[in-house]
Amino acid sequence: MPIGFKIHPRTRTVDAATVEKFKAIAVANISDSMGRMVHGGPRLRPLHAGGVLCGVALTVKTRPGDNLMIHAALNRAKPGDVIVVDAGGDLSNALMGELMLAHAQEIGVAGVIVNGAMRDSGWIRANTLPVYAAGITHRGPYKDGPGEVNVPVALDGMVIAPGDLVVGDDDGIVCVPFDHVEAVYASANAKQQGEAKTMAAIRARTVDRSWVERALEKAGCEGL
Repeated sequence: MPIGFKIHPRTRTVDAATVEKFKAIAVANISDSMGRMVHGGPRLRPLHAGGVLCGVALTVKTRPGDNLMIHAALNRAKPGDVIVVDAGGDLSNALMGELMLAHAQEIGVAGVIVNGAMRDSGWIRANTLPVYAAGITHRGPYKDGPGEVNVPVALDGMVIAPGDLVVGDDDGIVCVPFDHVEAVYASANAKQQGEAKTMAAIRARTVDRSWVERALEKAGCEGL
């Protein structure tokens, strides 16, 4: 067997109830609750019409420009999966387009993240299947391999393991490791509830901004 050419089993997945409750949490609040240390990189932008990405990672590591193992992942995807592709960030060839994405949508895939390029951007913009990618090009892929399915991948330093939770919105994507989902949810939800109270105070013009002056004074700012 060639090295780096294998389909692995996925041994654990975040449960559906956890996925559902994370859909209401902003990526920024999840990120802040993880110490602002985890992100998928600024190049991975949403290309779809709009809507939240939230689901279980089905990971693919592929040779740049080749999508054979993405097809293999599609054949194994379950409803609620997010196909996460590490293609090295190369933009020379599009790795997915309208036909593959339409199939993903039909079988219940929750979204697609490609550290590489896509094509058929008009179709993507017209549909709500969440799609994040690093770029767009019309030039198509090869289908030779090698690559691996269900291995840890890294997108701009953010490690995603098979079965981890992946969440995306207009600000980008974030991965919550399988073992940390409950603690991160509790922290992110508390932060979101706190922000809702602040927003209500802003609209009522009762928000307390005295902390700014205290911070300036503590830092020794002149002219207060």
